[in-house]
Amino acid sequence: MQDDFDVGTRLKELRQQFGLSQRQLAEAAGVPHGQISMIERNHSSPSVASLRKILGGLNMSMSEFFEPEAPSTQQVFFTPSELRDLTSALYQDNEAAQRMISIRQVGDAKAHGLQVLQEFYEPGADTGETMIEHEANEGGIVIEGELEITVGAETRVLKAGDAYLFNSREPHRFRNISDRPTRVVSACTPPYL
Repeated sequence: MQDDFDVGTRLKELRQQFGLSQRQLAEAAGVPHGQISMIERNHSSPSVASLRKILGGLNMSMSEFFEPEAPSTQQVFFTPSELRDLTSALYQDNEAAQRMISIRQVGDAKAHGLQVLQEFYEPGADTGETMIEHEANEGGIVIEGELEITVGAETRVLKAGDAYLFNSREPHRFRNISDRPTRVVSACTPPYL
């Protein structure tokens, strides 16, 4: 992963490849036209939720956006070092967030139509006040620690052994409100990152 990934230039190149104006992409993604312009000129750094929404207008995953040349593989088994780090791409300009949340993907999610993730949340970690929404279904099991999960109007603190499963079109948020780290193994289909 490059440390100097240029989100604005990448978005502009993709938009032009798809033959869309900034306004057309904004309409397809359901975001203000000015937001596309600000991101492409690197005058604004989009939140994870905003970038997911914009990429939805291009029918593209976050992984495809940040790793366009990633080789497709039919690998079956993976060591921890072979998991794809998605967090560094999501929080490239925020070292504190990279220390608070780690999201690592098993293999080529798009090739299998299933995204399996290893998630780690430090105490105080939060996916953000802007709730996440995407076209998928997701579920997971808390392996260690506690995680507060909000789905729509319902909020619950899950402990080790507890699990969740929901339609990702419902606005959702993950927070570690405890004083110890939390580990989660999750899955999402179709892949959204």
